[in-house]
Amino acid sequence: MMEERVLALAGMAQALKQVRRVAETGQADAAVLATALDSVFRIDATSPADVYGGRDAVVPGLMLLRDYFGNQGSDPLLPKLGLSVVQLERRFIQDSAVSGEVHHGILEIKPKADELGHTHPEVLAALGALYADTVSHLRPKVMVQGNPHYLGQANVVAEIRAVLLASLRSAVLWRQMGGSLWDFLLRRQQMLKAI
Repeated sequence: MMEERVLALAGMAQALKQVRRVAETGQADAAVLATALDSVFRIDATSPADVYGGRDAVVPGLMLLRDYFGNQGSDPLLPKLGLSVVQLERRFIQDSAVSGEVHHGILEIKPKADELGHTHPEVLAALGALYADTVSHLRPKVMVQGNPHYLGQANVVAEIRAVLLASLRSAVLWRQMGGSLWDFLLRRQQMLKAI
């Protein structure tokens, strides 16, 4: 179970790393972006590995977790962002209206995403709008810091919101696998071993 929990956490970590990268540079890693967005549309996957298209797809996230658990993390804002998403996940699950709206919205966007590709600008815009109309009204708000030049561009903001939706999807999966904030305090060695 810990291995599956860590996979979900890795999915969240690598999605949030992309959020930070896009906010700072306006560019994403294409493969990691694809993994994140694919996970949003794999609603009925049979295992955490299947959510991401296989364990190999979350290797970047596993490496990130290993670094942070070993106090080698290079971006001090990433853990704060992760904590915000984990806190947001609680509110998201408790608000059945919002979570239902997001589920319905993803199902509506899926045919277009399957036709154009999950990372197509139109799909990013649709997912970004879905996040803005639903999740962004919950508290705590996930505050993304970055380069104002990029954060002022609508397409960049839509991409960030779409990837935040993917990180929330991973946070929900992590909780479903039994994850809790206690893991970070009491089970770091177990998590490292699972990584």
